[in-house]
Amino acid sequence: MNHILIVDDDPEIRNLLRRYLEGQGFRVSTAADRRECEARVTDGAPDLIVLDVMLPDGSGLDICRSLHEHRPELRIILLTALKEDVDRIIGLELGADDYLGKPFNPRELVARIKAVLRRTGGQDEPAAAEARTYGFAGFDVDPGQRRVRAADGSEIELTGAEFDLLRVFLERPGRLLSRDQLLDLTQGRDRDPLDRSIDVLMSRLRRKLAEKEPTPIFRTVRNGGYQLAVPVSMGAMRG
Repeated sequence: MNHILIVDDDPEIRNLLRRYLEGQGFRVSTAADRRECEARVTDGAPDLIVLDVMLPDGSGLDICRSLHEHRPELRIILLTALKEDVDRIIGLELGADDYLGKPFNPRELVARIKAVLRRTGGQDEPAAAEARTYGFAGFDVDPGQRRVRAADGSEIELTGAEFDLLRVFLERPGRLLSRDQLLDLTQGRDRDPLDRSIDVLMSRLRRKLAEKEPTPIFRTVRNGGYQLAVPVSMGAMRG
């Protein structure tokens, strides 16, 4: 049974989500502020946090940054009433796995939770899928450990959202993927016409992989999407 921590200063939202998620088979804890959130993370070891961006004693974005640095295995879905796309993009850059704007339907939140846990190994997956490792452009990728290493053995630090995006390309080498498809495959949702998160994540992924011309790792197709432009092989991580 996956353990979900709900962090929101609105008691009605906390109680509503607790009842609904428990009805969907999750174990649920709640917290009203940053202090309680940190205590629940320390004591309860949740698998995923549903985290409101606006809290009375601090920003959910700051909590997200801290958790990503100290507990990178912990999955995070941000709740935000803010309309600006930049806030959502910042959340992804800081390590959040997904975000959901208020007001929202609890059924959609459950779908997002299940999608994040499924992508990151928090729910049962075929063992063979997790045993795969990939090689491309001098990099080794171990999906089971969610680890990327360069040719010199150094580890490339990727956020959860960046790793999920890279994995989608590695599982579909050479295939042209639209932004709509990438959003659906990585975040389990249809594209908002104003959503720039995929473009931002692509830019960050290219920078972290030190992509250089004239042999780019990814190809951008105008009005088409993105494509992994290098061969992919199966292999083991170098020790």
